[in-house]
Amino acid sequence: MAISIKSEREIELMRHAGEVLAKTHQELAEYIKPGTTTWHINKIADEIIRSYSCIPSFLNYSGYPASVCISVNEEVVHGIPSKKNIIKDTDIVSIDAGVIWKGYHSDAARTYAMPAASKEALDLIKVTEESFFEGIKYAKSGNFLNDICSAIDEYLSSRGYGIVRDLVGHGVGSDLHESPEVPNFKMDHKGVRLRAGMTLAIEPMVNIGRGDVDFLDDGWTVKTSDRTLSAHYENTVLITDEGPDILSLLK
Repeated sequence: MAISIKSEREIELMRHAGEVLAKTHQELAEYIKPGTTTWHINKIADEIIRSYSCIPSFLNYSGYPASVCISVNEEVVHGIPSKKNIIKDTDIVSIDAGVIWKGYHSDAARTYAMPAASKEALDLIKVTEESFFEGIKYAKSGNFLNDICSAIDEYLSSRGYGIVRDLVGHGVGSDLHESPEVPNFKMDHKGVRLRAGMTLAIEPMVNIGRGDVDFLDDGWTVKTSDRTLSAHYENTVLITDEGPDILSLLK
């Protein structure tokens, strides 16, 4: 599939979608606390997104039954919100969300630590976010995709973390998932040359233990194979001649 180069009009639509998504994460954070169910967090997220006249990207996407993905502790991604899943004070909680504005998507994830989360968990969340910013140092036209992937890999591997290889980032735009795939590990080739107007969802998924994962029978939830903790950090990034423009962070 060809890689989409966005027009100025498309970029502005995605910029608005990204701003709404950034606000959604910001507003939702106060509801992510011990004693709350993941079902309730999903309900609030849906209400916030719709309050901005936007649509949740994930609801009914390939049959996914909720508006956001909520993954707790050893769940890597795609956790399904549930009334039975009550957040505990030692948990870490990853929220992956997307927003559609006038046919264009933004995609971003954050991992939150509850008040009694371990130092090991806090370090995992910190390093996962840092690896994203190490990678996007190379998100500039003229560089190659593998420049981003290698930088993320080197940062995480040097610190002894497990990088999930069965799941990768992706292009994003009028479709939630577009070309190219964006691994969080060094590829055996340079990948595509980056061009201004490309929009990428760059999303390190990082485990305390090995990078291996299990896909559960519910068809969605992915867990670490060794059941160690996992963290997820993602933003929608516009490639420019000057460097990365992060569309899903508030300026």
